[in-house]
Amino acid sequence: MDPAFPNSTVAAVFDGFPAESRAGLLALRRLIFECAAERPEIGAITETLKWGQPAYSAEVSCAGTTLRLGVPKTGGYAIYVHSQTTVVPQFRDMFSDAFSYDGNRAVLFDAPQAPDLEKLRFLVMSALCYHLDKRHLKTPHPDTPRTDKRG
Repeated sequence: MDPAFPNSTVAAVFDGFPAESRAGLLALRRLIFECAAERPEIGAITETLKWGQPAYSAEVSCAGTTLRLGVPKTGGYAIYVHSQTTVVPQFRDMFSDAFSYDGNRAVLFDAPQAPDLEKLRFLVMSALCYHLDKRHLKTPHPDTPRTDKRG
């Protein structure tokens, strides 16, 4: 079931997407909310517009990086991630032949191609947990000896 649109402006943008792209974009939107619900530490997802595109972030927890959905100039549809993260490069390493990519910033789909949601679950979860995972990597294991002078 698709989550309701709490923001009428975002709903209007979805209504304005080409019909052949809309179903795939709605499937990606649903996946974003499903992934966030699976990890309580992500918290609530805020749905807004950034650069005229629907954007999804965990503003309260700051757990991840923003995901955006849109229609590229070349047609079809896409899911975008901040290009300076490692989210798309890591995803491309795992699924290089399964998708088309726009550099380090997007996974592209031909309309009316249905997205492979099982594989894309990894991309979405990686984005939504991007900062959580980085924080975890920076936190030393409790058994790690301290190297600073405080002992």
